[in-house]
Amino acid sequence: MTGNEETSKKAKGYRRLIPSMTALMEFEAVARLSSFTLAAQELGVSQAAVSKQVKYLEETLGTRLFHRLHRAIKLTSEGYVLYSVVAESMQRMASVFDKICEGIPEQELVLACTASFSQLRILPRLAALRLSQPSLRLHLMTHVLNADVSRDVDVTIRYGNGKWDDGTAIFLFDEEVFPVCSPAWLSSHPAPLSVDDFLHLDLIDSEATLEGWMTWNSWFKELGESRPKMRYSLRCSSYNDSVQAALKGHGIALGWSRLIGPLLLSGELIRIGPYAVKPNDAYYLVVPNGRTVTPLVQHLVDWLRDESILAH
Repeated sequence: MTGNEETSKKAKGYRRLIPSMTALMEFEAVARLSSFTLAAQELGVSQAAVSKQVKYLEETLGTRLFHRLHRAIKLTSEGYVLYSVVAESMQRMASVFDKICEGIPEQELVLACTASFSQLRILPRLAALRLSQPSLRLHLMTHVLNADVSRDVDVTIRYGNGKWDDGTAIFLFDEEVFPVCSPAWLSSHPAPLSVDDFLHLDLIDSEATLEGWMTWNSWFKELGESRPKMRYSLRCSSYNDSVQAALKGHGIALGWSRLIGPLLLSGELIRIGPYAVKPNDAYYLVVPNGRTVTPLVQHLVDWLRDESILAH
């Protein structure tokens, strides 16, 4: 069988299994809007035409897709299954159309994460990703909290226990949290010799914007030192700001090792003392339900894990 014959056979097979794309589009509109009338208005056709297409689908499938109630309609269990697949497929097709029309490369990957993860983990490693995947265009979507999985996102980076029901979680790496400061600050202040010594120094704190995100208070508690009344020289709502404050010599911040690695490697920040806490939570890459872990996604996982990139 020639290639053209195989393509023709496959096309006929699809037409046999999916006899009408028009019917599927009109079904999707009815299901999304819960109304034959509103669907007809959106599509610019008559309500009778929409009803006919939905009836055609039901007859083809041999099952009802909607419960016709008094002044309302509701998807049957079979209708809901079909709608879930059709809606996801149409959204992805529409996204591809938009990208082509706007001249956006097809191999654009949308990655959602916190601003801190983007600034401190992704951007310092971006050159290595471009070398290994020159055709890839990365679209970063940053959030204050853990990002939700949505149809517009290909992968999400989250910090937590890895147990989420909206996607497949792939473990990236765990964490270690310890005090850091700039060389300038340490040169003009006495180095702490015990955990208690930190209480008398310039501490920079950041708010616990993520579940499990550690503040100075929770850090002390993990070390068995309960400090209900902390004294800070500066408090920030953003972890990025607390890191920037430490870089500028304003005091001691908590350093999350997987985020500040480049700054430690360059010597812009210095670890103070042996004291550290290892949280139970970790970082995960989450692939939304309905999508597969492609070779590109696996490459992204390996790139995010690679600690040797910054050593070159």
